[in-house]
Amino acid sequence: MQTTETTYLFRPVNQAELDKIASSDWTKFPPRLPEQPIFYPVMNEEYAIQIAREWNVPAYGVGYVTKFAVNTNYLKKFKVENVGAEIHNELWVDADELEEFNNNIVGKIEVTKEFR
Repeated sequence: MQTTETTYLFRPVNQAELDKIASSDWTKFPPRLPEQPIFYPVMNEEYAIQIAREWNVPAYGVGYVTKFAVNTNYLKKFKVENVGAEIHNELWVDADELEEFNNNIVGKIEVTKEFR
């Protein structure tokens, strides 16, 4: 039996995004808004916590951290982008590739943290 190697990624989300994830049975992220050309999952939970707490809570009143597994071979097509300090690593997925990205999620998206 062949098993797929996976990599865990994290994504900070607000309540509206979380509701859409839940409506997909926890299997995919919602399409990006027109002003959001990139979907950027992050490489570690510490960075996702920072975004959820420092950006999402002030902007939306709540921030969640999600964790999910993605097919490792699929992720090889993306370059890890560092956008600040050592922990600030993310992948930049063009909005028009989000459906393909979602198809490479293995298992369910789970909430690991909530901040208010």
